[in-house]
Amino acid sequence: MASTVSAYTEKIKEMSMMSLICSCLYPQTSYPTTNYQFGDLEVKPINKRLSGQSFEVILKSPTDLSPDRPSPLVSPPALTSPPKRDISLDELQRRLEAAEERRKSQEARVLRHLAERREHEKEVLHKAMEENNNFSKMAEEKLNSKMEAKKANREAYLNSLKQRLREKEMHAADVRRNKELQADLSG
Repeated sequence: MASTVSAYTEKIKEMSMMSLICSCLYPQTSYPTTNYQFGDLEVKPINKRLSGQSFEVILKSPTDLSPDRPSPLVSPPALTSPPKRDISLDELQRRLEAAEERRKSQEARVLRHLAERREHEKEVLHKAMEENNNFSKMAEEKLNSKMEAKKANREAYLNSLKQRLREKEMHAADVRRNKELQADLSG
């Protein structure tokens, strides 16, 4: 990085001010069209992008297999599949029986899981019904107690009204009697 910076500063010192300004205003956008060869690779620059460079890399097929050239890659023996061996009838029968056992145990596991789930659902439903019943009973008791309190309040209110009415009638009777006594005495 330091070497490229120093190289650029040296180049700027060598250039005249006019050529520096011209090179900044009119940069060269043409790319070299020569092809480069590296062994069996051929690199061609492509003038398609203005923001950067792009290249086309061509691999040549190896035409001669000389001893100084490396041989083509061969897959390692661990990655290749082993040769198939003949399976006897007894071996095949044992494998089928083992597969049947695995299938049955898997089926039993699934059925057991489903039974546990059903049992859990029943418990949840039973608990929900119990809570619903308890809530209904509590709400009914609360409603009944409110109704009884309102009934008692109403009866007390009616009794107080009746009592005041009796008192008014008694007062009216006293006033009438007093008027009659005054009328008898004055007249």
